Amino acid sequence: MGSNKDIELIKDGKRIDGRDFDELREIKIKAGVLKRADGSAYLEWGKNKVMAAVYGPREMHPRHAQETTKAVVRARYNMAAFSVPDRKRPGPDRRSIEISKLISEALEKVVFTEKYPRSVIDVFVEVLQASAGTRCCGLTAASVALADAGIPMSDLVASCASGKIEGQVVLDLGKNEDNYGQADLPIGYIPRSDELCLLQMDGNLSEDEYEEAMDMSIEACKEIYEIQKEALREKYSTELQAEKLNEEEM
Repeated sequence: MGSNKDIELIKDGKRIDGRDFDELREIKIKAGVLKRADGSAYLEWGKNKVMAAVYGPREMHPRHAQETTKAVVRARYNMAAFSVPDRKRPGPDRRSIEISKLISEALEKVVFTEKYPRSVIDVFVEVLQASAGTRCCGLTAASVALADAGIPMSDLVASCASGKIEGQVVLDLGKNEDNYGQADLPIGYIPRSDELCLLQMDGNLSEDEYEEAMDMSIEACKEIYEIQKEALREKYSTELQAEKLNEEEM
């Protein structure tokens, strides 16, 4: 969160990109985009472009890191060097290590890890183009990729952030809103059990503003959840149609 009084974030009752205060950026998700991964998903969210790939369950190496009673969900979040205008230094930094841990912990809440003792489920999240909210994009895409891999899960995880700009609570912060706003509140939400598996806050919100931001984010997560399910339905209905055509041709 930064502050620059010369940056205008709200004009004529609308945000600078023309959205209403409670409006998401456009979201598109496609499942099963990588043939060599066990599961994958590609997500476009506003100007963000994110790829997620899942490999496993497979034997955990090194062996001393194995859990005898469950699988480990090991996420790796990375921003490509070309994902931002000022070229990012390649390799992990403190932020990417932190977000990798958050994504791992959030996904472990929904994966039936006890089915795969001594195993690891590797989740790779690559940000190809970044424009605010990449941790929410990464978690949302990773959840679809896990489902695409056929990993047993209690539910998908949908993720979104709300925040505050110029004293106004808004949904799904854009780049300038994230840079120059007053608060940012990303969450990970499990719709079926109505639980949070990720909650962070940067900046300051009053109790009423916090409640408003949370309500906004949860409603948005329910909307994102439907987009996630539709991406999976589309992939598998296409595969079923292809199989049917092959059977008819034989």
